[in-house]
Amino acid sequence: MDTTTNTATKKVSGILRNNRMHWVGDGFPVRTLFAYNAQGNDISPFLMLDYGKGEFPPTEERRGVGEHPHRGFETVTIVYEGSVEHRDSGGGGGAITRGDVQWMTAASGVVHEEFHGREFAKSGGAFEMAQLWVNLPAKDKMTTPRYQEVLDKEIPKVALPDDAGTVRVIAGSYAGNQGPAKTYSRLNVWDVRLQPGRAAEFAVNEGDTVILPIFGGTVRVNGTETVEAAEAALFEQSGTSFRVENTGTDEVKVLFLSGEPLNEPIAGYGPFVMNTQDEIYQAMKDYQSGKMGHL
Repeated sequence: MDTTTNTATKKVSGILRNNRMHWVGDGFPVRTLFAYNAQGNDISPFLMLDYGKGEFPPTEERRGVGEHPHRGFETVTIVYEGSVEHRDSGGGGGAITRGDVQWMTAASGVVHEEFHGREFAKSGGAFEMAQLWVNLPAKDKMTTPRYQEVLDKEIPKVALPDDAGTVRVIAGSYAGNQGPAKTYSRLNVWDVRLQPGRAAEFAVNEGDTVILPIFGGTVRVNGTETVEAAEAALFEQSGTSFRVENTGTDEVKVLFLSGEPLNEPIAGYGPFVMNTQDEIYQAMKDYQSGKMGHL
């Protein structure tokens, strides 16, 4: 975990929320909790977070979103309930279930598809997932695409002090435990579970971006700010520590996101996120000409 000797309180600058649900394909009913076209570099190095939760009846048909391109960033899909299958033009692919993560680096460009897992679709049931978009530094935007399948059994699970809960370290490090996901910039992605009535202190580097999406339950940050389910607390960049308390009666899921801001221009259009409009136009041309591959 990134720490410093300074313990100035890191304050919440705003609560990010979105009550409007939209469908991605026919398999992902999501709410976008934050996005670069609204928050800009305030959320850098992160770009967007979709959170989806629902109940699906059994079906023999495929639910999800078909072939589509990406360039210039990474998609991180975390499954809490259900199953997701992925396939991309770079040769990456697989199915993940509860606790697993798919970390796809689109970089210079891939075409991929995402569907409910076949067995899950046949049985139906509860479905809950989050997809995070992580920006790539300008120097890495045109690198070779990469796919990382990070299984639950590979993710370190660390107890919080005083048995307050646990931290699963997907990327970055916590208490000396390194997450298995490889990243292009310094960042942390942790799946934190906080027990009812318990609290935890977290330390980060001065100047880092910190965002805490809450999935279920209610927390209080620094004893003053209340954050409810399907909301996210965005912190000021100054300060190096903060406190999170579970004020409800059930376990709370927190997606702990922190990282060093890239401080680079952002130009985006749909599935492409680059640094200039000229790069966006080139991405569109490359996709249309087949340079990003096909499934």
